[in-house]
Amino acid sequence: MKTIYFTFIALFFFQTSIFGQTESKPSITWSGYLETYYGYDFNQPANHERPSFMYNHNRHNEFNLNLGFIKGTYTSANTRANLALMAGTYAQYNLASEPSLMQHVFEANVGMKLSNKQNLWLDAGIMPSHIGFESAISKDCWTLTRSILAENSPYYESGAKITYINADNRWTISGLVLNGWQRIKRPDGNQTLALGTQVQFKPNEKTTLNWSTFIGNDKPSSQKQERYFSNLYGIFQLSSTLGLITGFDYGLEQKAVASSEYNTWYSPVAILKYTANTKWSGAVRWEYYQDKNGVIIASNTPNGFQTKGYSLNIDYKVSDNLLWRVEGKLLESKDAIFSKEGKTVNNNFSLNTSMAVQL
Repeated sequence: MKTIYFTFIALFFFQTSIFGQTESKPSITWSGYLETYYGYDFNQPANHERPSFMYNHNRHNEFNLNLGFIKGTYTSANTRANLALMAGTYAQYNLASEPSLMQHVFEANVGMKLSNKQNLWLDAGIMPSHIGFESAISKDCWTLTRSILAENSPYYESGAKITYINADNRWTISGLVLNGWQRIKRPDGNQTLALGTQVQFKPNEKTTLNWSTFIGNDKPSSQKQERYFSNLYGIFQLSSTLGLITGFDYGLEQKAVASSEYNTWYSPVAILKYTANTKWSGAVRWEYYQDKNGVIIASNTPNGFQTKGYSLNIDYKVSDNLLWRVEGKLLESKDAIFSKEGKTVNNNFSLNTSMAVQL
C-alpha cells in the first residue's frame, strides 16, 4: 500500500517539473469494487468450468469472486494516473496468457494534458478497452453476465492513447497504438504494433453513438495475419423507464500470410432495460455470434461457432453502492458444442446471482 501511495506522490513532482505550478491542488482518491456470485449450469460440468468462451461468472455450482479491486486515482490540472490491483475468476481466466505478476493488474496508466486551451490528453499504460459498451465491472452493465461479443473482444489494452473531447462534451475522438488484441505481453516473435480508433457522439443526454476500430496482427511476424475489427453501438434512453442498447461487431482476418482472402465473424446484440423505480429494474437480451472459421471462438464443428443467446435479469438496488442481481441465460448453437453428462448438446442454460458493492 505504501508503494502505491508514494507512486502517486511522485507523479505530483513530475507534473510540477514539466508544467510548473498547477492551477488546482493535486488529489489522490481511493475506490474499490467487489462482486461475488453463484452460478448453476444445468449441463453440470464436472470440472465446474462453464463454456470456454466465457471469462466472467464462469464457475459452476460455486460461490466465488468474479472481480475485486482497489484503485488509486491521482489528478491535477495537467496530470492524471490510475493504479488498480485485482483478484477473482475474471482475472484468473481473462488474463491467463499474461505474466503471473501482471494478471493482478486491472489498471495502470499515466496521462498528461497536451494543451492549456483544449481538452486534449495523452495516456499510456494498461487501460480499459476502447471497444464495446460492456466492461468487467458488472455493476455498470445492464445485464449480470456479459454478452458473447464482449467476452470475445478486448476488456483491457496496453499502449498509448491520445484523446480529444470538444467543449460541450458531445464529441470524443481517440487514436491508439497498442501491444495487440487484449495484450499486455506481446506474442513472442511479434514485432508489429496495433492501431485503434474511437469516435463517440452524444447529441443529447439520452443518446450515445460509438464507433471503435482495431487493426493489427496478433501472431508472430513470420505468421502475420492482419486483423480488421469494427465495433458499433448505440445507447438510447427511450423514456423515463425504458432504455435500449444495440450493438454490432464485425471482424476480418487474413486466411494466411499475405493472403487476399479473409475469414470473418460478426455479432449483433440488443438489450432492453426497464426501470420500475429507484430500487427495481430488469433487462432482456438477445444476441447472436457467428464465427464459422474459428478466428475468435474455435468450435471444431462442421458449421463452426453459430450461437444465439437469450437472457433475463432482475436487479434490486439495496443501497446506492450495493446491487443484487439474478439472471437466467439460454445459449443455443447450430452444432452440438456444449457438454452434458459426457455427451455433446446444442444448448446451455444457467442461473446466476451476484452481489456487487462499489466503494
